[in-house]
Amino acid sequence: MRHKYVLALSLIVGFLALQSCNVQKEKQKEKQKEEKPNIIFFLTDDQSYDSQRDYGNNVVKTPNLDVLADNGVVFKRHYNTTAICMASRANLMTGQFEYKTGCNFDHGSLGTKQWSTSYPILLKEAGYKVGFAGKFGFSVSDTNGGWGKEGEFAKKDFDFWAGSPHQTSYKTIENRSMVKYAGQYPHSTRAYGAATIDFINQSVEEGQPFCMSVYFKAPHRPVEPDPIFDSIYANATFDKLPNYGREAGKHLAKHSRMGRQYQRFTEWGYDKEDTYQEALRKYHQLIYGVDYSIGMVLEELKRLNIDDNTIIIFSSDNGYFNGSHGLGSKVLPYEEGARTPLIIVDPRNDQLKKGSKSSSLSGNVDITATILDFAGVEIPSIYDGKSLRPVLGNTNIQIRETLPIIQVWGPEATHSLTVMDERYKYVYWYYEDNEKGLYPTEELFDIVNDPYELVNIADQEENESTLIKMRELYDKELQHWVNEGVKYNGYEKYDSLFIRKVY
Repeated sequence: MRHKYVLALSLIVGFLALQSCNVQKEKQKEKQKEEKPNIIFFLTDDQSYDSQRDYGNNVVKTPNLDVLADNGVVFKRHYNTTAICMASRANLMTGQFEYKTGCNFDHGSLGTKQWSTSYPILLKEAGYKVGFAGKFGFSVSDTNGGWGKEGEFAKKDFDFWAGSPHQTSYKTIENRSMVKYAGQYPHSTRAYGAATIDFINQSVEEGQPFCMSVYFKAPHRPVEPDPIFDSIYANATFDKLPNYGREAGKHLAKHSRMGRQYQRFTEWGYDKEDTYQEALRKYHQLIYGVDYSIGMVLEELKRLNIDDNTIIIFSSDNGYFNGSHGLGSKVLPYEEGARTPLIIVDPRNDQLKKGSKSSSLSGNVDITATILDFAGVEIPSIYDGKSLRPVLGNTNIQIRETLPIIQVWGPEATHSLTVMDERYKYVYWYYEDNEKGLYPTEELFDIVNDPYELVNIADQEENESTLIKMRELYDKELQHWVNEGVKYNGYEKYDSLFIRKVY
């Protein structure tokens, strides 16, 4: 009898303990909702959208990015509104399109006015501890100064700085702010993970919410992957996308063949199977190093027991052609050049559809607005970006009607303005040179049914109504440029150059 009494009492005590534990967990959950979340933004350089398993590549090995994809939302139609690093990074910091930042190679620096409403500045004002590591990529100056010292002006606005100027180096020892990590982590990709861990620990010790921006150099050239990962893709053979090769580029506007992207297909050996496969092995090895570095950080978040209150965002500053349409590099507005991965993980969101994919149209400027929204900071009216938080709970909604891609870098013949909606992409090339056979040209692609842009449907009679609609959206975007774009650094001339004139 006594034994039964003790057993019953033990069961009651156990039940009460379990109930108490559940109550504590719920209280902790509610407390986390009230607290400001930590935010880590991982950004790669030149990473194509098809370089991860969650985007359909079954050859690659990205175990930590796979974890993020399984626990967050993957955005399948995410683009950089300017597909080149300097302008894209200025977009990402400020939430504004290039014609409002005034910043790109061939044009000039980001102005101090635009920098004053960047997300690191606004988060710091809201009580966040802000850190930066990696390639900053642009200068902040009202006199177009600071070249070769990118980030020097902005450095003072961060609580933690492990950034480096210009393109940075894969050799940790050559990045002045990273020298102390060089002994243990000679390759900068892993060193950025170590620096991030130091910043996280500092923030936890000081009891402050933090936002860390980790802007990797990888997989940007030169091709110098971390040698400790040499075995990862030693014998791998990568599949080609359906639009690989010169034949798949003949239908595109002649303007697309006027820049370095066209020459690099042969210069980089993409036209030969053996050199092409070796290039992809090294390229993906660089991405594997990023994945490993991210894994270092994720492990530390768990060790510190703050992973449940830390939002993770992963993306790239532009895409990469890797032979698509017979092109190399990036810059041009076609899918492989402008489209990139985007994964957002919000462990605090009970409505988040983990492991889901969204076709909601999004751009790099939207990341900026989303970061501020997560932090409870009002999004400035000057921003072009829109918060992506609603998509995390409903992956079918569209947060924007249109998105532009601006290309005003390099040879003028390659300059173009593009506008997309949820289905179509309209590209306008204004440059004219009769001797070279270049005339103002329109392109129209059905991205939903032709994701590799194998058919330009602009001249197809059955698509006339769609073409008219996309022209109207284009004109609306150009008017926004005219109304709000800067009138310096050479941007004012595009007010007229991009007015449609098609023969």
